[in-house]
Amino acid sequence: MSSEISSAGVTLISQGTGYGLLIGLGILFCGVILIAVKIQKAYLDEDSGTSEMFMVANRSVGTGLTASAVFSSWMWINETVFSAVFCYRFGLAGPMWYGSGLCFQIALMAALGVLAKLRVPYAHTSLEIIRLRYGKAAHVVFLVLNLCCNIFGCASMILTGSQLIHGIAGIHFVAATVLIPLGVVLYTAVGGLKATFLTDYLHTAVALILIIYFTLSILSHEAIGGLYGLYDKVTAVAADNYIPGNYQGSLLTMKSHDAIIWGLILKFGNLALVVMDTAFWQKSFATEVNATVPGYNLAAVAIFGVPWGLGTVVGLAARAIHDTPLFPTWPGEFTQGEVLSGFVMPYAIQALLGTQGVIAFFVLVFMALTSTVSSSMIAVSSILSFDLYKTYINPAASDRRIIRVSHLSVAFHAVFITGFSIVLNYGGANMTWIGYFRPILTSSGILPLILALTWSRQTRLAATWAPILGFVSGLAVWLATAKSMYGSITLATTMKECPSLYGSIAACCSPALYSLLLSAYRPSTFDWREFLRITAVTQSEPSPVTTITTTGDGTTDTTPPSPSEKTPIETATATTIETDDLVHPLDKQTLAHLARWYRIAWVTFGVLVLLTFVAWPLPLYRDYIFGRAFFAGWTTVAIAWQFFAFGAVVVYPVYDGRWEIWRGVRGVMGSVRGWLKKSK
Repeated sequence: MSSEISSAGVTLISQGTGYGLLIGLGILFCGVILIAVKIQKAYLDEDSGTSEMFMVANRSVGTGLTASAVFSSWMWINETVFSAVFCYRFGLAGPMWYGSGLCFQIALMAALGVLAKLRVPYAHTSLEIIRLRYGKAAHVVFLVLNLCCNIFGCASMILTGSQLIHGIAGIHFVAATVLIPLGVVLYTAVGGLKATFLTDYLHTAVALILIIYFTLSILSHEAIGGLYGLYDKVTAVAADNYIPGNYQGSLLTMKSHDAIIWGLILKFGNLALVVMDTAFWQKSFATEVNATVPGYNLAAVAIFGVPWGLGTVVGLAARAIHDTPLFPTWPGEFTQGEVLSGFVMPYAIQALLGTQGVIAFFVLVFMALTSTVSSSMIAVSSILSFDLYKTYINPAASDRRIIRVSHLSVAFHAVFITGFSIVLNYGGANMTWIGYFRPILTSSGILPLILALTWSRQTRLAATWAPILGFVSGLAVWLATAKSMYGSITLATTMKECPSLYGSIAACCSPALYSLLLSAYRPSTFDWREFLRITAVTQSEPSPVTTITTTGDGTTDTTPPSPSEKTPIETATATTIETDDLVHPLDKQTLAHLARWYRIAWVTFGVLVLLTFVAWPLPLYRDYIFGRAFFAGWTTVAIAWQFFAFGAVVVYPVYDGRWEIWRGVRGVMGSVRGWLKKSK
C-alpha cells in the first residue's frame, strides 16, 4: 500500500473537520491531563518530578485504575477497527478468535507482575531485572528486543491511524502522522506514568461509550433490523459472500480455517506485545500489592467483549449492505485493499449513521491511538533514561537528571516514531504485514524473560543467546515456508497465514530448547536474594542508602546511613553487600498476601486458557451454521459483555478511587474559596 490511499473517491468528512478534531482533541486531552497532574501534586502528594513517580507512579495505583489502564493500553485499533475487518473477511469466527487472543496474555502478566513484586520489589523496568541477573550482553539483547517491540507496536498503530484518517477526511497521511502524537508528548513528559494512567481512564470511558453506541445504533438501524434482521440479511446475501475455507462458505459458522490460523498468529503476536513491552511491566510495578492480580485479570476478562461484540455486528452489517446504494463505494467495488486498510468500520458507519457517526468514529480512532502512543512513550523513555543513560552513559546521574533525560526521551521518541511511521507508509507496509512480522521479530525473548523470574538455573549464556537463536530460527522458518509453499519470497508471500504462523511458533518456542541446552552446558544456580540489590530511587539528588530491617512484630525499621554509603540506584549493582545481609523490604504478612495472589493468578490464567482456547470455541468448530435463535443469543451475550466491560473499567475505578477523588475535589474547592475571599 502506498501513500495514495483513498476511500474510493469518497470523502466521509471534510478536511477542515478532520484537522479540527485531530488538533482540538489533542489540546483538550492535554489540558485535562495537565490539570489533573497539578491537582495530584497539590492535593494528593503525588509529584511526577521524582523518578519513582514518573516511572512507576510510587507503586500506589489501585485495582480500578490498574484495570482501566491495562484495558486502555490493550484496546488498540486492532480490537476495534480490525475486529470488524476480520469479521468481514472470515465471518463471525473472526471476532471470537480475536477476543480469545487478548485475554490470556494479560492474565499471564498478572502472574509475572506479582512474582516480580515478590522477588524484585523495587524494579522499575523488566530490563533492570535482566541486567542484574545476566549482565551487560543479555541486557543489550533484551534492550533491543524491547525497543523493537515498542517501536513496531506504536508505529503500526500510528501508520494505521494516519491511513484511516487520510481515507476518512482527506488529510495527508504525513500531517496525520505528525499530529497524532503531538498532544501526547506534553502530558506524558510532564505527568509520567501516572498521567498515562489518568489519560488511559479517560480514553477507556469515551471509547467504550462510543463502542456501545456503534454496536446498538447499527444493530437497531432500519436497514439492519435488529438481531434477527441482521441474521436474515446476511443469510439472504450468502451466495454473493462466499468465504473460501469456511463451512459451506458461510459467514455464520465457527468452522473457518483462515480465522483459526489468524487467531493462532494473533496469540503469538499479542503475547510478545505484552511480555516484551516494558509498559505492561511498569504498570504492574506501579500497582499496590493487592491490586496487581485483580486489576490485570479484570482487564483480561473485560477486553474480550470489545472485538467480539463490535466486530460481529459491524463486520456482518457491512457484508449485508456493501453491495447496496447505502454503502459509500457503491456502485463501485469495495476493494480488498480498502478492506485490509481498515475501512470496513468507517464505511459501515457512514452508510448507517451518517456524518455524525463518522465524527464519533474519528474520536474513537483518536482514543485508541493516543492511548497506545502515551503508553509507548513512557516505556521507551524509561528504557532510554534508566536502562541506557543511567546504566552506560552517566551511572552517577541524580534523580533530577534522570527525570530530565526522561522528558527528552519522550520528545525524541515522538520524533523518531513519527519518522519511522512515515517510512513504513512510503515503504508499502500495512497493518496485516506488520502483524505477521512482529511476532517473529519480538517473540524470541518471551520465554527467556519469563525464565529469568521463574527458573534459577537459566545461565547468562542461555539468556544472551537463546533470544538471538530464536529470532534466527523464526526468520528462517518464515522465509523458507513462504519459498516452499509459494515459490518466492515477496511482500505478498510473506503475508500469507501459514508461513507467518510457522515462523511465529519457531521464534516463540525454540528459545526454550536453546535455553535448556545452553544452561546445561555450564550449569549454575541463581540466588533470588540478589534481586534485592535493586532499590527504590527516592532522592532528587544522590544521597546515601538507608538500611531496611524487619523487626520481630513484622514492621520495618531503618538505620541511618554513613556518609560513605552509596546512593539507592548505585546499590542495584553493588557487590560489597553480602547476600546474607540483603533483607526483603516487605514484611511477612505482605509477602504471604503476594504468595496467595500468585497462586490465584496462575489458576485464573489456566481457567482463561481452557475456556477461550478449548472449552468454548473448539466444540463449535464443526459442520454447523448458526440458526436464528443461536445467533441472537450469541450476539446478545457479546453485547452484554461490553456493558460488563464498562462497569469493570469505567464505573468501578471511580468507586475504587472515591476517597482520592474526594480529596482532590475538596482541595480544589478550598483553593477556589480562598481565591474568591482574597479577590474580594
